[in-house]
Amino acid sequence: MAEFVIAPAPVPVVPVEGETAGFPVRRILCVGRNYAAHRREMGGDDRDPPFFFTKPADAVVPPGRDPAYPSRTANLHHEIELVVAIGMQGRDVAVGDALGLVYGYAVGVDLTRRDLQNAAKDKGQPWDASKGFDDSAPISAIRRWQGPAPQGRIAIAVNGAIRQDGVVSDMIWNVAEIVSEASKLWALAPGDLIYTGTPEGVGPLVRGDRVEGEIEGVGSLSFTVT
Repeated sequence: MAEFVIAPAPVPVVPVEGETAGFPVRRILCVGRNYAAHRREMGGDDRDPPFFFTKPADAVVPPGRDPAYPSRTANLHHEIELVVAIGMQGRDVAVGDALGLVYGYAVGVDLTRRDLQNAAKDKGQPWDASKGFDDSAPISAIRRWQGPAPQGRIAIAVNGAIRQDGVVSDMIWNVAEIVSEASKLWALAPGDLIYTGTPEGVGPLVRGDRVEGEIEGVGSLSFTVT
């Protein structure tokens, strides 16, 4: 048994529907601009290969906990996303085999410091501070899944008003393609989460806002920005 000079941090855990044991989070990968209308609203209109950015595992906000409004921003945005939970190891996986790595799916929100992201884009700088901050990855319980990936409605409301309302089937790159491409860049392993992109309608949040998101057949999440 290894000894440590300081106590190791606890492993972030997401609950699994119908299970007493949780899903330990290894890392979080995220896909940018994966819905055509959102890509247009963010200033693009093409089908480039999916590009990825990351969040630390401890950015997850499991059900029952509210995220804190982050420091150093005046423009925090919501982005609702289908989240893929990886349950098998895989490297250089073919598209036709990619869904075999999937343990299940969840509803996630990629919280974004939009002002910091825009400043980073202007200077060609990385997005870490705008995407990978504390409490930036709220998530629902994971629903175990077999078969084709979810394709239904994806929507989010803030204080009861719908902000984003689309369908997962509108993704430019589908789940199998995303998992396959990610496996060419990283050796995927159990515990990885992949946030797969967001439809159009992203918008600002302030302290006290009540956020409610849902993906048909997958589940729902809700939280209040504190």
